[in-house]
Amino acid sequence: MTQSPLVRLFRGNPKSLNLSGKKLLQVPPPIVQMQSLVALEAKNNRLTSLPEFISVLEMLEVLNLGNNEFENLPAVLQYLKNLTKLHFFGNLLQNLNPSVLSNMKQLTFLNLNKNFLTDLPPEISRLESLQVLSVCNNKLQQFPSQICTLPNLHELHASHNQLESLPLEIGFLQQLKKLYLCQNKIKELPEGLGKLRQLFLLDIAGNELRIFPTEMHNVPLKELYCEANPLLEEMPVHSVQEEEILSLKELSARLVMKEVKDKTSNIRHRIRHFKGMRELLSQASKCSVCSDAFLNTWLECVKFDLKINKCNSAFIPVRALLCSYKCFNSEGHNYYGVAFP
Repeated sequence: MTQSPLVRLFRGNPKSLNLSGKKLLQVPPPIVQMQSLVALEAKNNRLTSLPEFISVLEMLEVLNLGNNEFENLPAVLQYLKNLTKLHFFGNLLQNLNPSVLSNMKQLTFLNLNKNFLTDLPPEISRLESLQVLSVCNNKLQQFPSQICTLPNLHELHASHNQLESLPLEIGFLQQLKKLYLCQNKIKELPEGLGKLRQLFLLDIAGNELRIFPTEMHNVPLKELYCEANPLLEEMPVHSVQEEEILSLKELSARLVMKEVKDKTSNIRHRIRHFKGMRELLSQASKCSVCSDAFLNTWLECVKFDLKINKCNSAFIPVRALLCSYKCFNSEGHNYYGVAFP
């Protein structure tokens, strides 16, 4: 009797099995006999669930379930303790089961492209081994701040979503090397982006960005894609304002911050007893011209001086903060005030 191609797939004791494009409605039960299986390809089928017996595949490291009809992450995934790569693109996911995510601690690669996700649960932080996360072509509006606690994340792919901002804590992703954010609705990048000292590729094309963070010069970018953004352009306009009136709070804060720099100052030694004052001053900014500290943003400026390879623009607008019009009107700097039409 001639055996069908599907039956022949289960002969022997293979390390990998390819069930892709078989029009499967369910995973064939004989797979339980293949407990040494390391990689299972089952993309391009019509699967909607995984049976409990999949949990016997304790050696499984790679699982590809792309282009199926799953509406949820199967609960059985949490029992595959050696699973390191999971492809789940092109399904019908609207949310992610937090309990499943919490138990996939060995996962290093997760592909969730082309689903219907509107958010990611805080439990994404439990994927402590994750190096690559891809969530392109979903409906994400924001990332949870907990995503910034992933200690080993090297690549984050989130193009073609509805993101309007990034978490302020993004600077904690110290291992991040590639960040893909094209075709979203991002209007402003957080200042923490300047702390990503491993980042060499940033794709922010096709957003609503006007200016880059102040510390972009600290990011070792080799590739920057920023076309199709309403970036500020260099159009010098003379400023007639020469002085300003500071509030009593601002004047006091500036005086205290100046005194704190003096090691012999009584204020420097007394301030340690005032927690509220320390917290307030910790939010201070540094003037890009005179380097003095100030509390509230007084004058937002821009400098066109960051050259990045492979960027369509020779220079990009980088934010700078100045403490006064005195600094702004001083000579020898290349900062421009931001004027809105």
